[in-house]
Amino acid sequence: MMSIPLPSSLTIVVRTFALAAILLPFAPYSSAQLPASPPIADPRDTRFQSVTEDWTTPSLIRSNLQPVQPLDIKDQTDGYTVELLQVQWRWGDPLDLYVIKPTGVKNPPVILNLYGYPADTDPYKNGIFQKELIKGGFAAVGFVSALTGHRYHDRPMKEWFISELQECLGTTAHDVQMVLNYLETRGDLDMGRVGMFGQGSGASIAVLASAVDPRIKVLDVLDPWGDWPTWMAASPFVPEDERPDYVKPEFLKKTAGMETFDWLPKIRAKKFRFQQNLFETDTPKPAKEKLRDSVPQGTLVVLYKTMPEFTAAFPHSTNLDWIKHELRSLPEKAAPAATGSPMNRKP
Repeated sequence: MMSIPLPSSLTIVVRTFALAAILLPFAPYSSAQLPASPPIADPRDTRFQSVTEDWTTPSLIRSNLQPVQPLDIKDQTDGYTVELLQVQWRWGDPLDLYVIKPTGVKNPPVILNLYGYPADTDPYKNGIFQKELIKGGFAAVGFVSALTGHRYHDRPMKEWFISELQECLGTTAHDVQMVLNYLETRGDLDMGRVGMFGQGSGASIAVLASAVDPRIKVLDVLDPWGDWPTWMAASPFVPEDERPDYVKPEFLKKTAGMETFDWLPKIRAKKFRFQQNLFETDTPKPAKEKLRDSVPQGTLVVLYKTMPEFTAAFPHSTNLDWIKHELRSLPEKAAPAATGSPMNRKP
């Protein structure tokens, strides 16, 4: 391992080996299980008629999302609580949001977790994984990206995460900010110490969100996707029969506004760690290098040369020690009383 301080198919699932290495140990459900909510896309739902959303930018500045009152199921277990909330701010897209909090810790710092496509929320139902997330007195928040897991419904099968990449990146970057808005209304978290961990496509989304939202104070990403012309032309993640559609100028023009290496230098987090598996093949080597060269000065870059090196760094299927250390170094901020105020403010 090198640390450098710098100035739609089974095939797809198999190829996301780094994610599998993180999550597979937690496949069996354990304590504090909560069911996932069914997707809802009812044309009679009139709550979101005024909603508009601009997928050309990760910022909410040109979008108008309308949050509704979350539905909440809470489960108490030994040493922590697990909440499954259904939050929603656009039509037909309820989002399962897991909030896991240690008991006896007042206003804990919070870490958002976003794994890459095609991961769903199953890990957050597993007691072993839950305990690793909140270890050391941290709250954990987990959800999935657009058109992923329980959020994939009421669409033609030809439309999926890659074919609708601009939408998925833009929508989920907006979701991160809306989730932060919701967390601010709770009054039980230290919103002055917010971190985010993202992997794969989730890492790309975390970069986009951090570039437009300074509330993410510590950012940690693993194997972000990006350099879309190179990625679409050469990544084995892209199905060969669909690849010609994704290298067309009109497709690449749409994704240009969500180009990871363009947003990397704009990250607003106080501390940033950029991790890459050099042996991982989903992102072509030239794209990896371009992304690595785009990180802002002062970024901690960590490169894993081999799978054993990588798995050693993730001994309990999490690698959150660094982000927790950096959050602890920030001053505590007293949480305001829960307000229930609107959650659609622009950062």
